[in-house]
Amino acid sequence: MDVILNNLLILTVFFPLASALVIFVMPDDAKNTIKRLALLFSLVPLVLVLVMWFNYDRIDAGMQFQTMVNWFPSIGSSFHIGVDGISLAMLLLTTLLTPLAILASFEIEENVRTYMFLFLLMETAMMGLFVSLDLIIFFIFWEFGLVPMYFLIKLWGGKDREYASFKFIIYTMAGSLGLLLAIQVMGISMGTFDIPQLMHDWVNLVPGTLLPNTGIPVDLVKGIAFWAFVIAFAIKVPIWPFHTWLPDAHTQAPTAGSMILAGVLLKLGAYGFIRLVIPLFPVQAHLTAGILAVLGMLSIVLGAYAAFGQWDFKRLVAYSSINHMGFVVLGIAVMAYAYGLPGGGDAGLSYDAIIATNGAVMQMFNHGLSAAGMFFLVGVIYSRTHTRDLKEYGGIWTVMPVYGMILIFTSMASLGLPGLNGFVGEFMVTRGAWSVFTVQLALSMIGLLMTGAYILKGIGQTLHGPLNPRWAGLPQMTLREHLVIWPLMALMLSLGVWPQWLLAVINDTVTKLFS
Repeated sequence: MDVILNNLLILTVFFPLASALVIFVMPDDAKNTIKRLALLFSLVPLVLVLVMWFNYDRIDAGMQFQTMVNWFPSIGSSFHIGVDGISLAMLLLTTLLTPLAILASFEIEENVRTYMFLFLLMETAMMGLFVSLDLIIFFIFWEFGLVPMYFLIKLWGGKDREYASFKFIIYTMAGSLGLLLAIQVMGISMGTFDIPQLMHDWVNLVPGTLLPNTGIPVDLVKGIAFWAFVIAFAIKVPIWPFHTWLPDAHTQAPTAGSMILAGVLLKLGAYGFIRLVIPLFPVQAHLTAGILAVLGMLSIVLGAYAAFGQWDFKRLVAYSSINHMGFVVLGIAVMAYAYGLPGGGDAGLSYDAIIATNGAVMQMFNHGLSAAGMFFLVGVIYSRTHTRDLKEYGGIWTVMPVYGMILIFTSMASLGLPGLNGFVGEFMVTRGAWSVFTVQLALSMIGLLMTGAYILKGIGQTLHGPLNPRWAGLPQMTLREHLVIWPLMALMLSLGVWPQWLLAVINDTVTKLFS
């Protein structure tokens, strides 16, 4: 048992990669076998993460299940991975959504083998990034995750998939260039790429001195590296005004691709802020926290207005992601402001920052569930009507009452209705940000108002009003579709009624960060 636990994290991260290779050597014409096998393979990491979850030491609340292998000692890089409460929550989200997305992909009939191969490959990349404790490893998994999504959009996307996939890869790779350069400078100058070691050595560099091994002023390098990290992660979140790639990518991606893109890939950027930007650049993060709060507020407000202006149902949900991720950014801004102060500032500020940071991580998890559910439900209606134009819908509840109930439930979770998961994260961010960024928070409430407007617009145009005669014979949801959405709904309800089962694990680690 000890041997398994000691290697549990490696097994979890790389099992999907091994599974992808098995899928890749299977014959093309075995479509149904490939689909079922991919689903079965994707459930194994979920089981392994649950084993990790129940063996995680909340009292310690630090990095656990660590593995370190010196693979490039000459440059100070090692294969170093581990999990704490924050990364464990993200692993759980990834391994929950991947099998559901694969199950939603059973309608794919073209080049099924390559499709499932890419999906499993992407799962390894996402999990690898969440557990990376070395900057080189982090960057490899960061880049590795771009390729599968690029091909999923390009090969199985909508009519404008060429443009959307190109825009997606160019935007994200543009941010990666500065990130790579900053990582190289940090690692070469300090003689290590190990993140825990850098949190001590890099952070404690004396301002006004020269950087070791380079002779460049510390303040200059820290400033440039900080903005390189910020821009790379801001594009990935995405934060306004770096968001323009997202609606196109979502609109053109296949349904399961949109589920993973919104559910997990957007969280990589927010995770980068929490794991790297703020701990490695506490002074710079503190000084620019106000800017980050303004950008978060603008993401909330402008994302909501943009969503309300859409008549393409999928594009409406895509812009809603910018709106909801704005709350994550606002919570991260509070963390940045307090973390950069000596001792985290006074007790009251530290308390607010812990609440806001907890809220940001909770919102990451909760948005992953609700956004994946919303994109799936858009895919369900699109597969029957072959249109996403809200003006062509109407009265569908009378034909598909169960679908109508599920759509309203998921929409209310996305809206942030008390009792459902969306409320918890947004409330905690709002509570934590009140004493620090009062103006930005007050303006963000405009976005909350518009969130209700675009959610009601989507529901009203789809379900209510006179029935469009074209939809009189729409078939009911299938068993497979129910199997995809009901686990998401159960999680939305459980986190709305009793969020403590997840929040306690996150809070232990967040509290330790501020201790």
